[in-house]
Amino acid sequence: MRRSLRRRRTVTAFRENGRVVVCLPSRLSKAEERRWVQVMLDRLAAQEKRRRPSDEGLLARAGELSRKYLGGRATPSSVRWSSTQRARWGSCTPSDGSIRLSSRLQGLPTWVIDYVLVHELAHLLVNDHGPEFWALVGEYPRAERARGFLDGYSHAAGMTSGADDGDAEADENPDSAEAAAT
Repeated sequence: MRRSLRRRRTVTAFRENGRVVVCLPSRLSKAEERRWVQVMLDRLAAQEKRRRPSDEGLLARAGELSRKYLGGRATPSSVRWSSTQRARWGSCTPSDGSIRLSSRLQGLPTWVIDYVLVHELAHLLVNDHGPEFWALVGEYPRAERARGFLDGYSHAAGMTSGADDGDAEADENPDSAEAAAT
């Protein structure tokens, strides 16, 4: 816990070196302090749960995003986390409707995960990265921002994105539209 004389009204919480840090105004009583610490721990836990949804949660979220941005036309049969994807943020196989998201996305902001889901949902409708595909992805209002976030995150972590221009890498399976959602 960090108390601050300069902090007047706000309380924040974040993780630092494996610990939760709660910053609050120094004027709070011990009872208010206990209450706010609990409130912030609950909020942080809820935020972390949203950023690390289960496979079932991913499938439900994909359905919501499809309805909201793609007119409900993309219907995945499954969406799951994948720990084997090192050069891609996500991939899909249109022939069976499956979507896989890199487990490297876990913990990133929800709007970034949503972008990768929309990107892969669009591949269920359009296999390539042509104008029709990007028009579909562009329905997601934070698409450009999320692409920039992922590019910066990849660069800072020294990761490769799979392709310099964000296009899919060649894949042996012609039914698969695996794409680097960047």
